[in-house]
Amino acid sequence: MSAAQKHVIALSGDVDLEHAAKTRQMLLDAIDGTTDLLVDLSAVTYIDSSGIASLVEALQAAKNIGTTLGLVALSTQALRVFELARLDKVFSIFPDMPTAMSD
Repeated sequence: MSAAQKHVIALSGDVDLEHAAKTRQMLLDAIDGTTDLLVDLSAVTYIDSSGIASLVEALQAAKNIGTTLGLVALSTQALRVFELARLDKVFSIFPDMPTAMSD
């Protein structure tokens, strides 16, 4: 991530088909071109493909306007899904918020 100011969005609970549209809109609304975005996933208990698609869309939107989006504190299970889909090579993934904020 760049040295720009960072905005944090914390997600919690299930990020699934039922909640993906709201999550997508919240992430897209937070991408303003002036700050990098960190998505804190430490309180997410479950994420499915629709939740991941929302994150991918937000990442693309951020890249399109020259900002970055990083993921913070993924659960072991969520990280495994990202690794299997090779999305760990696409997203900046940080183990915790202090590490993400210092990058």
